[in-house]
Amino acid sequence: MGKVITLGEIMLRLSPQGSYRFVQVDNFNVIWGGGEANVAVSCANYGHDAYFVSKLPKHEIGQAAVNALRRYGVNTDYIARGGDRVGIYYCETGASMRPSKVIYDRAHSAIAEANPEDFDFDAIMEGADWFHWSGITPAISDKAAEITRLACEAAKRHGVTVSVDLNFRKKLWTSEKAQSIMRPLMQYVDVCIGNEEDAELCLGFKPDADVEGGETNAEGYKGIFTQMAKEFGFKYVISTLRESFSATHNGWKAMIYNGTEFYESKRYDVNPIIDRVGGGDSFSGGIIHGLLTMPTQGEALEFAVAASALKHTVPGDFNLVSIDEVKALAGGSANGRVQR
Repeated sequence: MGKVITLGEIMLRLSPQGSYRFVQVDNFNVIWGGGEANVAVSCANYGHDAYFVSKLPKHEIGQAAVNALRRYGVNTDYIARGGDRVGIYYCETGASMRPSKVIYDRAHSAIAEANPEDFDFDAIMEGADWFHWSGITPAISDKAAEITRLACEAAKRHGVTVSVDLNFRKKLWTSEKAQSIMRPLMQYVDVCIGNEEDAELCLGFKPDADVEGGETNAEGYKGIFTQMAKEFGFKYVISTLRESFSATHNGWKAMIYNGTEFYESKRYDVNPIIDRVGGGDSFSGGIIHGLLTMPTQGEALEFAVAASALKHTVPGDFNLVSIDEVKALAGGSANGRVQR
C-alpha cells in the first residue's frame, strides 16, 4: 500500500435528521467532512498510509475535527494548528423531486487564512506515492490557492503522482476565476478527475453530450478526453457520469482514458440514495487505490465506481466500506442480501 497525501478543508457539517427541512428542526446532527478529508478516510480504509494536510484552530472544535480523522486511521501529523474558526456547512437531505441543499458558513476559516510557512511541503511529500487535491481548496481563498500551488510543486520535486478532482463550486467562485487559477495548476497534474460540468467551468472544455437531459453517451466524452490529455499532458482523464432521475434515484458509471484506450465502467442504479454528499470523493479515493494497486485501468475504474455506488448508501461524508465489500459489488453482488 502507498503513502497518500491530501490537502484541503475539513468542515463541521450540521444536518437535520432524515429528510427534515432546515426551518423545521430545533437541533442538527454533527457530521465531519470535506472533499479531501473524505478521500483520506477512504484511502485509510483501504489500508494506505493516508495523511490529511490542513489547518485547524487549537480549540476543542478544531480538536474534534482532528479526532474524527484519527478515528478512521488518517494520519494528522501535518495538520497545522492555529487560526480562529472551523468552516461550517449546513446540509439538508432532499427526497424524490426535492434536491438536497447546502449552505456554507466557511469564510475566514483557519485553512482559508493559512500561510505557506504553516507547511513544510518538502517534508510532507518525502516518500509519498500520491498527492490528491480538489478544486474546492484553491476556491476557498487566494491564500489557499497559493498553498495548493506550493504543494503541487513540492509533489513534482519528489516524483509524486498528482491527482485533482476539479469539483467546481459556484458558491465559492466564478467560472472565470476558476479557470484563471485552475488552468495553470494543471501542469502539475497526472490524473484529472471531474464530471462534464467541472471540465467546462474549471478548464473551458465542453463534451458533446446532453448530460442535463440524461444523455451520458460515452462517445460524447472521447473527444474532450483526448483534447484535455493533449493540452495538459494528463496520464489519465476520468469522469463520473451521473444520471439524476431524482434526489433519491441516480444512475452512476464512469469513464477513463489513459492516452491510448478508453474504458467505460458498468452502470449502477442507485435507488434509494441515503446520502450522496461525498459520492465524488469516494470515487476519487477508489480510483487512487485502484491505480496504485491494480494492473489495469479498467479494474481500477470498476473498483472506484463500485466504491462510490456504495457510498450513496452510507450517511455522512465518509465512505466507510472495506476493500472486500467494494470488490463483492464490483464482482456482481448487488442484491443486498444479509451476509451471514
